[in-house]
Amino acid sequence: MRKYLKTRMTSDQAADTGQVEKVARDILNDIRTKGDAAVREYSHKLDNWNPQDFKVTADEIQGAVKNMSKIFKEDFAFAKKQVVEFAKMQRDSMHEFERETEPGILLGQKLIPIEVVGAYVPAGKYPMISAAIMSISTAKTAGVDRVIACAPPLAGKGIYPPQLFALHMAGADEIFALGGVQALGAMAFGCVGMKKVDMIAGPGNAYVAEAKRQLFGEVGVDLLAGPTEIAVIADESADPKLVATDLLGQAEHGPTSPAWLFTTSERIGREVIKEIHEQLKTLPTADVAAVAWERNGEVIVVDSDDEAIEVSDEYAPEHLEVMTSRDDYYLKNLKNYGSLFVGEESTVAYGDKGVGTNHTLPTNKAARYTGGLWAGKFIKTVTYQRLSAAASLRIAPIMGRICEIEGMLAHKITTDVRVTRYHNSQA
Repeated sequence: MRKYLKTRMTSDQAADTGQVEKVARDILNDIRTKGDAAVREYSHKLDNWNPQDFKVTADEIQGAVKNMSKIFKEDFAFAKKQVVEFAKMQRDSMHEFERETEPGILLGQKLIPIEVVGAYVPAGKYPMISAAIMSISTAKTAGVDRVIACAPPLAGKGIYPPQLFALHMAGADEIFALGGVQALGAMAFGCVGMKKVDMIAGPGNAYVAEAKRQLFGEVGVDLLAGPTEIAVIADESADPKLVATDLLGQAEHGPTSPAWLFTTSERIGREVIKEIHEQLKTLPTADVAAVAWERNGEVIVVDSDDEAIEVSDEYAPEHLEVMTSRDDYYLKNLKNYGSLFVGEESTVAYGDKGVGTNHTLPTNKAARYTGGLWAGKFIKTVTYQRLSAAASLRIAPIMGRICEIEGMLAHKITTDVRVTRYHNSQA
């Protein structure tokens, strides 16, 4: 039996969604028809940025590298190493194979990396550093030949230097100071000196997410992610202060970011609510986190661990923390989440910034049917078949009869001619 100590506010987002969809469509259509001129127009209009060349020069990159502090370089190197090592383990878990399933019938699987990937690294509310590692380094580890990276210019002065350093050190082959929908359009259609990409990866705001949705098919995309989400499952053993801290830590992303608590203890639920209000009094980003909590925060009390699992799987959160006395039970039985953080020693910030797992994850209940970005997303799993003449002769009548039942008579002819061809050769 669920008891709601706090519920989210309901609102009709249809009008806003429709406006976002229209803006993205208009920009992409302009870029599709006008090319470079449209990219320049929107970059100037939206970012006050219209350089002679959007591509970042080697001198600019080396300037950013030179000016980064030693501790920042060391921290970045640690995060990159963690993510790359995990991506290598993912890549190594995938295998090519060829098997003889019937005499003379060989079936196989090949793993072919995508050739050109466009990586978008946002810099709106916060200039993201770790996002460069998550998309660029993972793609390169998967074997992608060329990664073109885009990041928005800040205040008309080019890419934020620590972010430029990150894009370079993550392994980008080319870097462009270009943001928003115009960046995605340029990558998809091959504008302002870019090679047309085969796939676009990376997070972004609502306009970027909508642009990816509209471009899907023209190019591949990693995920269609919405506002970031956090859920915490807590029982009587949890520390309400720590739970509150982690919920607010993710709520600072933006006013539309949900933060959910599923708990088997009403006492913990009420104490977390109280603690959130206390922490908001001193939280540096309270102006954002408070709105997110007020509009999208929920606290649900359940009767058992199994009901907590049921509720969590229904919500299918992007990030899910478990702080209970039965963490292993939850790890074993939970099914729907983007990434799981087991025990109070772990926190979403670790996954977001570089503990090793990828931070590009499914939102809006998409965790019901997909996981997050991983090395395999940049690899095409393709199949092939190879048959002997005797095997082809043996299965041709079977396949032909199936074709005939379906009414696909031209298909059937392709099997019939092989009956004749290989019957004669076997005679």
